Amino acid sequence: MEERSLGQILLENTGLTEEQLQQGLVAQRERGIKLGEALVQLKFLRTEDILKALSIQLGLPYESRIEVDAIDPMLVEPLPINYAKENEILPLKRENGTVVIAMADPTNFTALDDLRMLFKSEVRPVIVGSYEIVNAINAVYNKTTDKGEQAMSELDEMEAIDQDFNEPVDLLDASDEAPIIRLVNSLMFRAVKQKASDIHIEPFERELVVRFRIDGVLYDVMHPPKRAQNSIISRVKIMAGLNIAEKRIPQDGRIRIKIAGKDIDIRVSTIPTAFGESIVMRLLDKSSVLLDIETLGFIGKNLEYINDVIHRPHGIILVTGPTGSGKTTTLYSALSKINSDELKIITVEDPVEYQLPGINQMQVNPKIELTFATGLRAFLRQDPDVIMVGEVRDRETAEIAIQASLTGHLVFSTLHTNDAAASVTRLVDMGVEPFLVSSSVICIMAQRLVRTICKDCARKYTPEEAELKRIGLTPEDLKGRQLFRPVGCPNCLETGYAGRTGIHEILMMNDDVRSEIMKGSDASTVKKAAQKHGMKTLRDDAAQKVLMGWTTIEEILRVTQQDAE
Repeated sequence: MEERSLGQILLENTGLTEEQLQQGLVAQRERGIKLGEALVQLKFLRTEDILKALSIQLGLPYESRIEVDAIDPMLVEPLPINYAKENEILPLKRENGTVVIAMADPTNFTALDDLRMLFKSEVRPVIVGSYEIVNAINAVYNKTTDKGEQAMSELDEMEAIDQDFNEPVDLLDASDEAPIIRLVNSLMFRAVKQKASDIHIEPFERELVVRFRIDGVLYDVMHPPKRAQNSIISRVKIMAGLNIAEKRIPQDGRIRIKIAGKDIDIRVSTIPTAFGESIVMRLLDKSSVLLDIETLGFIGKNLEYINDVIHRPHGIILVTGPTGSGKTTTLYSALSKINSDELKIITVEDPVEYQLPGINQMQVNPKIELTFATGLRAFLRQDPDVIMVGEVRDRETAEIAIQASLTGHLVFSTLHTNDAAASVTRLVDMGVEPFLVSSSVICIMAQRLVRTICKDCARKYTPEEAELKRIGLTPEDLKGRQLFRPVGCPNCLETGYAGRTGIHEILMMNDDVRSEIMKGSDASTVKKAAQKHGMKTLRDDAAQKVLMGWTTIEEILRVTQQDAE
């Protein structure tokens, strides 16, 4: 019988289309990765689908879970933990003289040969997902069902011995160093596994709280004993290369680690509070693929507008929104889209978050007076075609950016305003002449991020008319459409949401808008002029995404409430 290809098996057993398979094959060749990995990166399939197809192709069993309690620690003992993690393998049991091995990649024949020699017996692979294996490795090698739980239990014992909450502990003298290290490592691993963007470690009077920000929302995940506060904070500061003796001033640092095969860059910020130092760690997955502009949530006219303006020869494109609204991702995606051998692209950022191949990136450094303004001024002597300025913070930066656009450069930048029209008045308030704003700015885009509904557990429902009215829809708009309600399942950590997408408000500069800017009109008048020419507000765009089944009414109200009129 002829062996079927993985692609053929996926077409027969999943919702993958022939067109998606071809795109996956192209991505496989271009990125030098496996077909399954390419299809997961393109979000056509989940890792589970690939593993099940491999199971069919190779005739091997597939297991979604590993029963950690059933694994004999003595069986695992000869296998070094680093080797197990590097190859994503774990011995499960002996069965009829054969060792059953959990493997994420059953084609790793070198590892299978090594295990045959190590155990002096035959081995039989079982296909299991990477995260499940790494979780089980951590659990088995620590002889507990959860790496973090063991650290917590040891810390609780210390808490019982000494209830003095304010006793400072020198990290070098602390007898709890091993559980502290395990606890901090466990926090980072768990944050990456749950796709958190930030870890918050917050000290209060009689407790220490750890929270994760996942898809823009904070979740309480752990309450380590107050007794361990100084050790935990010192451990993080040591990893970030900060001064552990200095607790009175804010500090910034960086941790570079590898977790489950991913290069993770962690930006660490500490500030002194009334009850100790508060730490926030921002996680940046350096191995993650930059999104294409088409996958950021642009639909209809907005997609046409953005594809038009990023290919203009000169002018200013502003992206606006609060911190964490995806402005940098949008700018990076736009730069990646237009990046070519014919263009010289330079950026000045604070800080450089991701390295973009083929693009010159510079980080501001206020200590040596390298600011956005001085960096931008220097750029103009570098013969650039496209310039990105991380943020327009003052009049000097704004005026240099405008001069650059008027002298034939395409300039990308960001502002912190609530909507697109408010960016015009913000520039004028900075002291920029209205005629310069109207002649140089070609597009202003406001954006927010909304959580997308988890497709595995979403439930169809028919909303009340009053509910629809809150986001500007009517029952007639629902014809032929289906709305969903979040439920919650293990795949979405019981939240009902998985991932995020953008909602956008794009103000294209036209004669009416320019006229209002020249008159010195306020933001609401500028907004009305833009709406006459078809500009959709953030809430209009969000409502369309509700009708498309991407997100929910509750999520739209959470994110756009302040913009409602």
